Amino acid sequence: MKKISCTALMLMVLCYCGQAQNVTLTKEQIVALTPEWKGERLPDGRPSVSDDILKRLKNISLEEAWGVLRNAGYHNQFEGDWMILKEDQVLVGRALTVQYLPKRADYDAIIRAKGKAENRKGNFNSWPIDMLKPGDVYVADSYGKIVDGTLIGDNLGNAIYTNSKNGVIFYGSVRDAEGLERIEGFNAWVKGYDPSFIQEMMLGGINVPIRIGRATVLPGDVVLAKKGGIVFIPAHLVADLVINAEFIALRDQFGHQRLREGKYTPGEIDQQWTDVIKKDFLSWLDQNPGKLPMTRQELDEYMKKRTW
Repeated sequence: MKKISCTALMLMVLCYCGQAQNVTLTKEQIVALTPEWKGERLPDGRPSVSDDILKRLKNISLEEAWGVLRNAGYHNQFEGDWMILKEDQVLVGRALTVQYLPKRADYDAIIRAKGKAENRKGNFNSWPIDMLKPGDVYVADSYGKIVDGTLIGDNLGNAIYTNSKNGVIFYGSVRDAEGLERIEGFNAWVKGYDPSFIQEMMLGGINVPIRIGRATVLPGDVVLAKKGGIVFIPAHLVADLVINAEFIALRDQFGHQRLREGKYTPGEIDQQWTDVIKKDFLSWLDQNPGKLPMTRQELDEYMKKRTW
């Protein structure tokens, strides 16, 4: 793939924002925004992190994910303090990002005209729903608006789950909370509930970079949402993050067991392992294949690169 300079990329984004030529960024623009992703992509250009990695991510703690991102230099990928529809239900998926703005008549008219030209149906808050694919999470920045800022009710909630088999993250509000709770498998992280309808808002863009509280989110980022908050993970870091966290969990299981058995001291387990402990750990893995969340080949390749 031909590399695009930061200046050229910025010009592309500014062109989009200034001229409002598209409701969404083009596939080429999304690819340019996520150049470090080398794998498969969705038809709209977003990185397509595998279903297997998404499934394994559900078992990773927020702290483990946050720590890996922090060590990689990503300091602004977490947002806490949410109202959660179903606190016992984890949400993972690929972000389809949406930006909403306070209504301004001239810009709103441009976006609505472009939406009509693109044959988009219904009000603008339903346009992203038509684009959702299985495994997507509808992630919207509606600038924390609660009253008259309800992006969906139970009708649109059902449509979202039908298309994505997933849920939503709104830096804003929803209505019909009881109806949304009855949608089996659907979940939502929001900033509030209100019985009002959406008013004095407009669409800024779909699949554009957005801000969710103190986090920056790009289209195709992977969402890990749990009771304690949400981590937005750049797609190119997800696979390494998952296996790193899985390895640490295995290492901790082994260490805790050996400490209970009195075989090693805390000082031996908490510092750089000796060759004797490493050999014991490898033997323990052979004896406990059911504990491995990854394939043994994946684990062996990972351990070759890791400093214990």
